Formats: sequence, C-alpha cells, structure tokens
Amino acid sequence: MTHSRRLAVAGLGLATLLFAAAPVMAQQGKEWFVPGQHPAAPAHPVAHPVEHPAPAPEAAAQQQLQLKLPPAPALPEVPRGSMPPAAVIGVLSVPDVLRQSTAYEAADKILAERRQKLNQDAQKEQLALRALGEQLAVDRAKLTPVQLRAREKALQDRISASRRKFTERNQVIQEQGQFALAQIQRTLQGVVQRVAASRGMNLVLQAAQVALNTPQFDLTPEVVVLLNKALPSVDVPPEGVAPLTVHPGPAEAKPARKAEPAHKPVRH
Repeated sequence: MTHSRRLAVAGLGLATLLFAAAPVMAQQGKEWFVPGQHPAAPAHPVAHPVEHPAPAPEAAAQQQLQLKLPPAPALPEVPRGSMPPAAVIGVLSVPDVLRQSTAYEAADKILAERRQKLNQDAQKEQLALRALGEQLAVDRAKLTPVQLRAREKALQDRISASRRKFTERNQVIQEQGQFALAQIQRTLQGVVQRVAASRGMNLVLQAAQVALNTPQFDLTPEVVVLLNKALPSVDVPPEGVAPLTVHPGPAEAKPARKAEPAHKPVRH
C-alpha cells in the first residue's frame, strides 16, 4: 500500500475513532447518583512476549505464605461507644428519579442535539478527507517528489488537526454533561435527606440493592416531586464552552497581575 493510499485510509475512520464513547447524560449505571463509566477494551489487544510467565493465583498464595513477616503490632484498646439508633430504612431508585427529573430531561435533550451535530460534522470531514486522499492517489504520477511530499504532509496535517478538533469538542460535551449531572446530584442529596427525615428514616438504600420491599419504604415518588420543585432546570454551558471556563473554581482563578510602570528606571 502506497503512502498516499495509507493517508486516504487514515481519514476513513475519523468519526468512528473519535466518537465511540457513550453519552455521559444518557448513561445510567448502578453507582450512587453519578453513573459509573468503564473504558472499552481494545478491539485488537497486542500480544507481548512473556519470558517468565506469572505464577498462578494458587502458586502466588503459596509463595506469600512462605514469607516470614515481622511481628504484628499490638492493637490499642477501643473504649465502648454508644449504641447506634434502630435502623429505619427507606428505599430510593436513583435511575427512576433521573428519568422523571425535568432538569435531567432538559439537559439531556440539549446535549443530545450537540452530540448529533458533532457526529454530522465528523462525517462531513470524513468524506472530505477521503476525497483528498483519493485525489492525491490519482495525481501521484503527475507530481514531482517535492510536490508529492508537500501534498502528503498537508493531508496528514489536516487529519491530525481534525482528530484533535473533534476530540476536544467531544470532551467538552462530556464535561458539560458531568457539570449538569453534578448540579442534580448536589440538590438530590439534600432532597433525599429532607424526605427521609420527614418520615423518620435514618438509612436509605438503593432500590437496585434491595431484593424485596413494600411501597411504604419507597421514597422515590416524594423525592421526584420535591426535586422538580427545587430544581426545575440546570445551567448548561453554551455550545463549545467548557464548564471550567464558565465557572472557574478557586484553584483555577488566576492571580491579578501587578501593573508595570509606564517607564522603567534607567540605571546609569
């Protein structure tokens, strides 16, 4: 395969390489409040030669048992503490709360439109890169070595710039989703505490971790009503603007620069 053909093929998978990540606001895992994200495994794992294979778990355990450890430290005495109160348990389904949250629904709609536009732009760029690569392959015989290297470099630079640009846009959208979800999480924590306290509950479990419960334990309907009343919408940064740019934290705030004198003193 010629270098020109390799450049043409490199532009074909641009959208696939950049936007395989699942939307942040659309994912709903089993973690508390913030859904978990798990990186995808590589499509073609690279096999590395192993000179000394690692021992099996049983062999590793036997080797560990053969180690001579130093004497164990003496544990301090723990004074007797007060008994905790009797558990009054409530159950909450966070995914159901998010599905019925007006703030979550509005933010997810905005971010879904931005993801769709990003994918459309990436597909257009993919077609443009394919056309440039094919045209370079056609013109290859008519170009001098210097012209050919210049065209190949220009195409490679555009592929790299496109990949960087679309990766940054995708990252900004993900950060915007995390920013919107963090606002919901912050208010949801307070709402759960209020609702639980109003019913005398001091322990709230996730519904996904409970095998059996009755409606009397379920706080989800009340939490949804209070959450939508307290937080009907969230702040989503404008398109292309990262949340840290809009709302810089104390660590990101830059100190004010001191004004320099108009005329520097001249030493004699």
